[in-house]
Amino acid sequence: MSNATLAAFTEPDRPKNLLIRFITVGGSYVDVTGPGEHSDENRWNCRGCGESSQLPEGDFLFCIRPDANSHAANCRAIPLR
Repeated sequence: MSNATLAAFTEPDRPKNLLIRFITVGGSYVDVTGPGEHSDENRWNCRGCGESSQLPEGDFLFCIRPDANSHAANCRAIPLR
């Protein structure tokens, strides 16, 4: 395996408020960040394609976990950094 291929699958630094990290089918990551389970200020963001949570509020962890996981299962964007 070349170094370029290895670099593409190197896990990026974890933000201090990271709650969950999903790996996408393209080898990138979807990070769920925020204060925690009982907060409506949690968000998910894809490090591959840049898509993120769509709700301006009401992002309780039990609500956005399935959306972040579904996005990771379908996103084919590869990590560029």
